[in-house]
Amino acid sequence: MLGYILRRVLQVIPVFFGATLLIYFMVFAMPGDPILALFGDRTPNPALLKEIRDQYHLNDPFIVQYFYYITGVFQGDFGVSFSGQPVNEVLARTFPVTLRLAVMAIAIELVLAIIIGTVSGLRKGKFFDNASLVIALVFIAIPVFVLAFLAQYFLGVQLGWFKPTVGAQNGWMDLWLPAIVLGLSLYATSMRLTRASVIETLNQDWVRTAYSKGLPRRRVIPVHVLRNSLIPVITNSATNFGVLMVGATVTEGIFNVPGVGNTLYQAVIRQEGPTVVSFVTVFVIVYVLVNLFVDLLYGLLDPRIRYAQ
Repeated sequence: MLGYILRRVLQVIPVFFGATLLIYFMVFAMPGDPILALFGDRTPNPALLKEIRDQYHLNDPFIVQYFYYITGVFQGDFGVSFSGQPVNEVLARTFPVTLRLAVMAIAIELVLAIIIGTVSGLRKGKFFDNASLVIALVFIAIPVFVLAFLAQYFLGVQLGWFKPTVGAQNGWMDLWLPAIVLGLSLYATSMRLTRASVIETLNQDWVRTAYSKGLPRRRVIPVHVLRNSLIPVITNSATNFGVLMVGATVTEGIFNVPGVGNTLYQAVIRQEGPTVVSFVTVFVIVYVLVNLFVDLLYGLLDPRIRYAQ
């Protein structure tokens, strides 16, 4: 297991440098001059322009710019935005909000998907199974912005069960409505994966052997069936978590969530290269760590999996 973990950690190194180098190139190769854009219609002093460009190393070759950036990252300094605000402060303000939202959405998705998907798989072809598939298909078909507006109007405005918008107050309780919307938008795929995996596992030899040994259903289902059915669901949820951490831009915009999605969108519009690159760097780190955790979780969920020594 230690050797497997070491190999996975070593694989992170080229992924990290490759992803950051690529996004750095894509962002700073965009047409236009972000420094001139800061001044709008005004014509800045050429000396001032040169001073600002020197400050951000924009006059240096691309690889030199990247070297300065990656050196700062390893020192815990993500640079300064073109508006003069440290990117560390922007991350500290927005990242925890999106992290809370992503954790809540994934929790809602997993709870619904595992419970409904398992029952649906155990009752294949019956009314509950057919109804669950139809409801899942509806959630897949509805765009997330439509679901968000419906939830905001009925659950937030009409019934008053949740706050319709988040704003500056963004504690755990304030994020319930956007988390429910995101959880429901992701739930359908995970539910269908759980159902299909449960149906497949029920036909495996070890399940029939467990029943033949006289084990009760309450023992066979959670230990032998559900445990071996969760791998595709966990994999899908890990991918969804990475997507949510990148920023559910539409949902955050509708509910006025001051998170990563809104901030990253505004940074792209304003051509805030340092902000965009720094946010993506953090996303790469989070995504790799989440996938490493999921790979290690496989061994706990499925005892048949053996990592190479």
